[in-house]
Amino acid sequence: MKAIATTPSIDALIASGSPVAIGVSGGKDSQASAIVTFAHLDRIGHTGPRLLVHADLGSVEWDDSTRICHEVASYLGVELVVVRRTSGGLMERWEARWLSSAGRYQSLATVTLVPCWSTPAMRFCTSELKTHVITAELKRRFPAQQIINVTGVRRAESAQRSKATIASADAGGRIWTWRPIVEWSEAEVFVTIDRSGLLPHPAYRCFGMSRVSCRFCIMSSLPDLTAAAAQPEAHALYRRMVALEARSTFAFQGSRWLGDVAPHLLDEEDRAALVRGKAAALARQKAEMSITKPMLYVKGWPLRMLTDAEADLLAGVRQEVCDALGFACRFLDRESIHARYAELLAAKHSRNLTEAA
Repeated sequence: MKAIATTPSIDALIASGSPVAIGVSGGKDSQASAIVTFAHLDRIGHTGPRLLVHADLGSVEWDDSTRICHEVASYLGVELVVVRRTSGGLMERWEARWLSSAGRYQSLATVTLVPCWSTPAMRFCTSELKTHVITAELKRRFPAQQIINVTGVRRAESAQRSKATIASADAGGRIWTWRPIVEWSEAEVFVTIDRSGLLPHPAYRCFGMSRVSCRFCIMSSLPDLTAAAAQPEAHALYRRMVALEARSTFAFQGSRWLGDVAPHLLDEEDRAALVRGKAAALARQKAEMSITKPMLYVKGWPLRMLTDAEADLLAGVRQEVCDALGFACRFLDRESIHARYAELLAAKHSRNLTEAA
């Protein structure tokens, strides 16, 4: 078995009996990470509590993912803790984000519509539905203790993860994230799983996918999206996600529409809705291109009143976008836009005075 990566800080925490929680998703990397971490802890005599923790993302999860997590827990003889976001899974988060974006746009609480989907640069799917709920549970279970949170992140996975460190602490120093297989190859991961006698998630060897996370992931390649769409268990989710693409006018992966991956799974009404959604997307994008950079939403927006010319421009853009998406928008002329900005600036000034008091 290949050696794991560690640091003096992690070694010291293990020696002191700190709790060790290993995140498992059902994917190969977390499976291998759990196996080798337990072997390492046994070998060096760790005496603290250990557990596996799985963040259930709801309907976007593969049917087999939770089963795989339970099998790993049984193999290791440890408790599996399953945590969930109280206000729903990832699909519900995407749908709620769209409703919020549409509402904010119609009330002129923002300048442009924002995508409902998570993105590689804005992975709230990980931060909100995994990291936040897991760390909250660990802090609840182990109050006033330093905790080791193990993940299966590997540098070979992506350019972004190539910069991953072996270990890092959160801002308060309560939770240390440890990446023991960060230097491993994919082949070494599968060898470890096979030698244990466990089976990896069927998505790898039965479905033909290169990675396992959500059924349809924002990071998935086209072959992986196609392989996922070929599985009957994913069809209902596929149609629900395509419906959100059509309704929101935002493609699932920036310029790649999930609806184009397996259009044969859509009925005539679904396909027609997607055509309308794509047309509305083009109209929205064309209209929004005329908004100048100083007018765009930034932190603390609005920073100033618009000029008359800017208000006229924004009114025209909003009319085009609202027509394209079928919104019942207000603030479609110079006067109402000026009044709305004055209202927003006054509210911000009042909040600043309250915070300063």
